[in-house]
Amino acid sequence: MELTDKIKRFENLHIFFWLIKDTCWMLEYKLIGALMILPTIAVAIYIVMKTRRTPEVFINLAVFCWISANSFWMLMEFFNHNLYKNYSLLPFGLGFFFVALYYSKRSLSKS
Repeated sequence: MELTDKIKRFENLHIFFWLIKDTCWMLEYKLIGALMILPTIAVAIYIVMKTRRTPEVFINLAVFCWISANSFWMLMEFFNHNLYKNYSLLPFGLGFFFVALYYSKRSLSKS
């Protein structure tokens, strides 16, 4: 099986976990939502590791940062630490950095 096909399967699983996590957040199912962070982050890390030798690693790192920020924000809301939820800006910002890096490297390789 080609790497892109294998990664696509895991991306689909990743989206499924992510949807469960965010649905639990919306419905305020705290325990299940918090537990769903683990498989969601684990699959994101797996995808990053599998794409580490490709340009897509930067997009996958951005997704990992997004999920990390999203998960932190969710936990802060669940456990009434709203004062700290703005710290999720750090991984969100890092995610923007990785996206910018991906597109800058892509544009340099085309010139």
